Amino acid sequence: MKLIATPPNDVFIVESPVHADDRGYFNEVFRAEKFTSLGLAMHFVQDNHSRSNRDVLRGLHAQPNQPQGKLIRPVRRSIFDVAVDLRKSSSTFKQWFGAEFNAGNGRQLRIPPGLEHGFAVLSDSADVSYKCTVYYNQASEFTLAWDDKDVGIRWPASRGAQFYLSITDANGTPFTSLEPFA
Repeated sequence: MKLIATPPNDVFIVESPVHADDRGYFNEVFRAEKFTSLGLAMHFVQDNHSRSNRDVLRGLHAQPNQPQGKLIRPVRRSIFDVAVDLRKSSSTFKQWFGAEFNAGNGRQLRIPPGLEHGFAVLSDSADVSYKCTVYYNQASEFTLAWDDKDVGIRWPASRGAQFYLSITDANGTPFTSLEPFA
């Protein structure tokens, strides 16, 4: 298992070996003792799975009062995954990281508690699996505007299409109106 640091503090791409042959492949995506030995000890309480169509954008979400750490990977096709640091005590406050992740390549994104998360689907559809360190609590959820100019995320859109958003995501809060996380 290998870690690749990204601009926001404590956000890592986690690469684990993919063992492939003519039958298919095998990939160990999480092993608590390996994560702990790499300094990424995480206790997960909830697993989520979503399926979305091309150009669907989900996010940017966080739970300021009950921050969730996440481990995200596509299990089918490809996404552009994003994390935004909204921890006022962080030296990388307001920085974002985004990268393409593809099913079966052994890469996943580890996001610590206190960051916003979202993704856009790059393929015809994609299935995404993510583990969370605390339970989802709708009353604690906060949605940052996905297109906030102060944050400046450069989202890819396939074939020049516009993104499909939920009502909540389309009406996210601008960065200038938010209360930074602890």
